[in-house]
Amino acid sequence: MSRSCDVCGKGTISGNNVSHSHRKTKRKWKVNLVSIRALIDGTVQKIRLCTRCLRSNKVQKVVG
Repeated sequence: MSRSCDVCGKGTISGNNVSHSHRKTKRKWKVNLVSIRALIDGTVQKIRLCTRCLRSNKVQKVVG
């Protein structure tokens, strides 16, 4: 299972740590994922989505 959002596809991105002397080492930024039960096409499914999609109501969360 990859670390990416099931709704928008946002995933891990890579870049560099840059020190004061401008030496560069590789680093990763991981996406903020939450596992929720959501109503998709009339059925309840457990999905992993980013908190941005959850906040902007891209899926309907099932409570209870």
